[in-house]
Amino acid sequence: MFKKREIPVYIFTGFLESGKTSFIEETLKEGQFEEGGKKALIICEEGEIEISDELLEKNKFRTFHFENEEEVTVEALSKIERDMKPETVIVEWNGTWDQNNLIEALPDQWLIGETITTVDATTYPTYLANMKMMMINQFQYSDLICFNRCSEDMDLASYKRTSRAKNRRAQVIFEMNDGQINNNIKEELPYDINSPVIEVEDDDFGIWYMDCFDNVENYKGKVFKFKGVVYKPKKAKEDVFVPGRFAMTCCAADIQFVGFPCKYEGVSELKEKQVVWVTAEMGSAFSKSYGQEAPVLRAKAIEPAEAPEEEVVYFG
Repeated sequence: MFKKREIPVYIFTGFLESGKTSFIEETLKEGQFEEGGKKALIICEEGEIEISDELLEKNKFRTFHFENEEEVTVEALSKIERDMKPETVIVEWNGTWDQNNLIEALPDQWLIGETITTVDATTYPTYLANMKMMMINQFQYSDLICFNRCSEDMDLASYKRTSRAKNRRAQVIFEMNDGQINNNIKEELPYDINSPVIEVEDDDFGIWYMDCFDNVENYKGKVFKFKGVVYKPKKAKEDVFVPGRFAMTCCAADIQFVGFPCKYEGVSELKEKQVVWVTAEMGSAFSKSYGQEAPVLRAKAIEPAEAPEEEVVYFG
């Protein structure tokens, strides 16, 4: 049976003037798309910077412009496929538009290769305060989140935490004002990581949770005491439960349960949604969901506890 061509699609998203076009331009200049035949560049937002016709021609790109979100349909993208049969597609997506609409409009053989989100670090706190859902939703499918125009006086650790709270698979990088990439962003932890037993306060659960995923090697072999809600996944082994908390990434409608798998022989004695003190040693195991090592716990003691004063935790 004849197999359809698989066309890789690279999506660049972000708000206006967040650096999308510059990122695409630099990628083309580096020659990453020089090889191969015809390619399509789909532009859904006109910024101050335009990629030169010479650079587009050199990389064999033909451009298509969409001014309204409603224009991005299966029919419109399928017409591009029929008319030019591109080998590669780049989409410069408008960050105020719903990316799910783009994904649903992709022809069957157009497969997402990578999604990159660019963020202007100077405006991020303002957008987070006033347009949180729209800002955070841009990270949902991101493989790479690039904060640009960064400076040392910014709280970059919190930028990383709030962006990865929506998508823990995403890699986050910071481009400083001098053009250098700074990946050495250290979280100021509200607990002593060298304590024999590290006690995690209720309000610090979000910071601890994210830092465990980002730096699991730093936590392996460490013993923690924290308060968590009991969750028993249906597909989990009989001696495994998940102690965790309900967390908000952007709004009340986006509250989700987050926690770590925990091995404990007395799981059958625990009640669903019961609040407990957990004293446990951290290790790691490969997670198919994240494609990397992820934190796991082995319980040393489980004790009844009163509910936290604030039921929901935050990553900001």
